Amino acid sequence: MKKVSTLVVMMALTIIGAWAQEAVKDTSYWKKKSQFGVNLSQGTFSNSWQGGGINNIALGIYLNSKGEYTKGPTNWVNDFQFQLGAIQNRGDDFRKSIDRLFFDSKYGYKLGTNSQWLFFANINFLSQVANGRDFTTDRRPFISGFFTPAYITEAIGLEWKPNKFFNMQFAPGAIRQTILGNKDLYLDIDRLSPEYKFSNYGVERGKAVRNEVAIMQLVMNYNKDLVKDVNLKWRYQAFASAKDLAAIDNRLDAQLTAKFAKYFNVNIGLIAIYDQDQVAKMQLAQSINFGFLYSW
Repeated sequence: MKKVSTLVVMMALTIIGAWAQEAVKDTSYWKKKSQFGVNLSQGTFSNSWQGGGINNIALGIYLNSKGEYTKGPTNWVNDFQFQLGAIQNRGDDFRKSIDRLFFDSKYGYKLGTNSQWLFFANINFLSQVANGRDFTTDRRPFISGFFTPAYITEAIGLEWKPNKFFNMQFAPGAIRQTILGNKDLYLDIDRLSPEYKFSNYGVERGKAVRNEVAIMQLVMNYNKDLVKDVNLKWRYQAFASAKDLAAIDNRLDAQLTAKFAKYFNVNIGLIAIYDQDQVAKMQLAQSINFGFLYSW
């Protein structure tokens, strides 16, 4: 009986040891990186200050986390990004300076041992968390809010990945849902300012979801350290709706980050959007921030 018990224990330990070795081995297929940052700026001027200026304070936070699994022909990438910032000038309430909630999960399978092409399937989510007003008008109506809007895009297609820092995705028949967490937002705007032109982000008034099918979606990603501690990252997306090929939606998100003194950084951000379901003009947002950065 003791021999049997000893044999069972030895077999169990062997299995556990083999599983542990495999588990350790499997973790080597993952590459993970996360960053957390806080940016703060402040300016104060006395009443006798002759150089011009206004008291102000600005605060921003961001969290980026990315995990990439590669084993043989299989490649699975998960990318989460969150940015939220606000600014207050003397006499005004806090206003949003940036608000972005982004998640992308992409599964790819290489078409050949040394091929630069992959078959991919992915789901992408883009939204915001805080209310937004239009400060270009005196009445300052709310024009966005929590998950208003939110975009979910599902795509299947081919990806070209010539190196580690750049890839391009071609997805015919991509599907996108535009979601309004507050489907009655337009009613508040109409009551406040009936003459205000609000597109409702292309969603039919009174409804919460709009579905679109693309003839083609093109996505390009670039993420590279230009020199030590200086990183350039950008993402471009074009969505050509089957209903209106003349109104292709374009969005570019770019960020240049320079890290110094281990825990500090300067970053320059740019967002460019052309989406006729929002406004028939180019939208631009640019920012320069200095603050604390922790990576792990």
